[in-house]
Amino acid sequence: MTRWLQAHLGKIWMTMVYGFLFAPLVFLVVFSFNSTRQDSRFTGFSLRWYEALTNDSRLLEGFFVSLKVAFISASLSVVLATLAAYTLVRYTRFRGRNLFTAMLNAPLVMPEVIIGLSLLLLSVSAQRSFGWPDRGLTTIVLGHVLLGMAYATVVIQSRLKEMDRSLEEAAMDLGCRPSQVFFLVTLPNISQALLAGWLLTFTLSFDDVVVSEFLSGPGVTTLPQVIFSYARRGVNPSIYAAATLLMLAITLAVVGFGIYTARQARKSKL
Repeated sequence: MTRWLQAHLGKIWMTMVYGFLFAPLVFLVVFSFNSTRQDSRFTGFSLRWYEALTNDSRLLEGFFVSLKVAFISASLSVVLATLAAYTLVRYTRFRGRNLFTAMLNAPLVMPEVIIGLSLLLLSVSAQRSFGWPDRGLTTIVLGHVLLGMAYATVVIQSRLKEMDRSLEEAAMDLGCRPSQVFFLVTLPNISQALLAGWLLTFTLSFDDVVVSEFLSGPGVTTLPQVIFSYARRGVNPSIYAAATLLMLAITLAVVGFGIYTARQARKSKL
C-alpha cells in the first residue's frame, strides 16, 4: 500500500488540485439546469433559466457591449503589440529603450485597481480639459487596450525572437523594401503568434470587470459588470446559464485553435 501510494502520490495530488479548481464550474453547469432557484439541492432538469436568459435585456445588452469592446480592443492591442515587439526585437539599441520596456511591462505587474483608478483620473481630467473622452465605450476600450497590449507583446515578442532572420535578409537581397519584408515575410511567419495574442487579449477584455467598473459610463455596462451586480443581490440562475454558454463558447474556441495550430505544425514538417 505504501509503495502504491508513493508511486501514485503525484497523480492523486494533481487530481485533487484540479478537482478543487473545476468543482465550482461543474456545480455552476449542473445548477443552470435546475428547475428552481435553489442552489443547494437539484430539484429537476429544466431549461427555464436559459429561456429567462433570452428575455433578460440587461444580460443581452451587456453581452453585445462586451463582444464589441473585446473585438475592438483585441484588434488594436495586437496591432500596437506587433509594432512594439518588432521594435524591441529588431532594434536592440535606441534612446529610451529601458523606459519603453518598463512602461510596456508595467500593466503585467500593476494591480488592476490601480490601473483602473489612474485611468479614471486621466479620463476625467482629459474630459474637463478637452471635452473628450466621455466615460463609456471609448474609455473602456482604451483601458483594455492598455492591458491587452502588454500581454500580446510578450507572445509576439517571443515568436519574433525565434524567427529565422535569414528569411528577411533573403527578401531584402531580392529587392524587397523594408515595408514589403514586414508585410510579406515577417507577418506571415508570426501569424500564429498574432492569432494567439488576439485570442488572449479578447478573452482578457471580455472577462475584465475591474477596469470596466472604473471606466464605464451611463448606459454602457459590460456583461461581467451585469453578472457582478446580479451576484451581489443574491442567487440568479440566469447567471449560471450565461456562464455555462460562455464556457462552452470558450471551450470550442480553444479546441478550434488547438486543431488549427496542430494542422499548421503538421504542414510545416512536410
